[in-house]
Amino acid sequence: MGSHVRSSLFPLFLLLTSLLSTQAPAKNTSFDFTSFSFLNLTLLGDSYLRNRSVGLTRETIVPSSSSGTAICNLPIQFYDPRENISASFSTKFSFSITNPNPESYGDGLTFFMSPGNGTLGSTGGYLGLFNSISAINNVSIISIEFDTRLDAGFNDSSDNHVGFDINSPISVKAEDLSPHGIELKSGNLITAWIDYHNDESMLKIWLGNSSDKPENPVMFMKYDLSKHFLEYMYVGFSAATEGSTEVHTIEGWSFQTFGFTTPNLSSHVPYNMSDSSWSKIPTIPVTGPQGSSHKKLSLSLAIIGPVALSTAFVMFVWISVTKWMELKASKEGLKSDLLKGPRKFRYRELSSATRGFHRSRIVGNGAFGMVYKAVHPGSGITYAVKRSKQAQQSQKEFIAELSIIACLRHKNLVQLEGWCTEKDELLLVYEFMPNGSLDKALYCRPESMLKWSQRYNVATGIASVLTYLHQGCEQQVIHRDIKTSNIMLDANFNPRLGDFGLARLHPEACNEKGSSDSQLRGRAHSCA
Repeated sequence: MGSHVRSSLFPLFLLLTSLLSTQAPAKNTSFDFTSFSFLNLTLLGDSYLRNRSVGLTRETIVPSSSSGTAICNLPIQFYDPRENISASFSTKFSFSITNPNPESYGDGLTFFMSPGNGTLGSTGGYLGLFNSISAINNVSIISIEFDTRLDAGFNDSSDNHVGFDINSPISVKAEDLSPHGIELKSGNLITAWIDYHNDESMLKIWLGNSSDKPENPVMFMKYDLSKHFLEYMYVGFSAATEGSTEVHTIEGWSFQTFGFTTPNLSSHVPYNMSDSSWSKIPTIPVTGPQGSSHKKLSLSLAIIGPVALSTAFVMFVWISVTKWMELKASKEGLKSDLLKGPRKFRYRELSSATRGFHRSRIVGNGAFGMVYKAVHPGSGITYAVKRSKQAQQSQKEFIAELSIIACLRHKNLVQLEGWCTEKDELLLVYEFMPNGSLDKALYCRPESMLKWSQRYNVATGIASVLTYLHQGCEQQVIHRDIKTSNIMLDANFNPRLGDFGLARLHPEACNEKGSSDSQLRGRAHSCA
């Protein structure tokens, strides 16, 4: 929630600072993120933070479609309308593309520049950045793609290439990376350097398997980017999958613009944004004849003093508000960095998908609350939405289930797709299981009785997921409520274990005498 609030405050911040420094010349910008946090990034879609790095797509062993973006919170100036000058830029970042299932690959990631900080495109070959109407709208999206799928529809040259794109996933120029000894899908950490010099209209891209910059670029071309530069743009990364398990991670990132000249100010110290400070005003050298030094100093202080104080005040208000919102979110126990794969849904999305939580959409009822069938109006994807009864215990179960299952990945677990806490609601969004729960398949539908092969598959599947929960997780998970009504069946009657409201993250959860947080709920035979 804190990152969304910061995003909404940035336009106000920019407006105030621009009004306070209307005559201020363009400034070069630089930042160096050795690690990432919500203080410097806006995450959209399926992107997440983990161990101070950024994951852009959902981490799962089951092939799925996913897209995500990570965008620097502050806009970068690329064009100075007063001087009619465009910036040059240079960036360096390290990334890895891994895949637990080598037979399921694609699609890749991009480094991009866009007009807004809400950029999120389609899955698959659109790389989480573009969609079918990007080129029509001419939205000035500039990107460098690192593509791992050969898609004839986008004129890809290979399944291991780098490309330069303008407003479309169809590259202006692309280069096969295999002759350069670079394998994007290797899982190794790869470092990229991208330089653009505006005076030469020259774009160069280097890739290496170490932190040492190679002598020769893997791709270079002469292209005038200034015709696509807006005065301010956002920089970031995007990635996407479509029916694959590819995982895209960014490990570190530095960026700088250069080429803007600032009269009477040192051009060697760029407007700086780092991990510890978002703004650092350059030093003002006092030069010239000794007799006029006092006049120059007084004039400099008269111009810059009020602007600096006003900007500092705006920054103080902005930081105070965002810190307050972060503290509020942490008290609710719903920190966004806890949620690695699932995304936050808007209440109006889920209300529309369930027809206002209409009775006709109810498919189940449990201790947590009602379960509704939801059909997303935009994508047509079907979900199962669990709606809390709003009791205090429901809130505890909501937080428990959200924090536990968001970190779990197994083919026999019901996949958590997202959550919603708007309008005082507690909503969990799961993938929809068309064949319902196991108890109904066993006892309520004699006309479609499960075959012995299907029953055996259910038994082995549940045994597999329990082994994962007890032995395969980094921290042991005890479900505590294994029963047929909590075992769901997908379209192929494969078992999926759900309902983690009573689960615990410590091995004594099934010890009826040692349960310290509350009296043990559930029966002893269902505790596993």
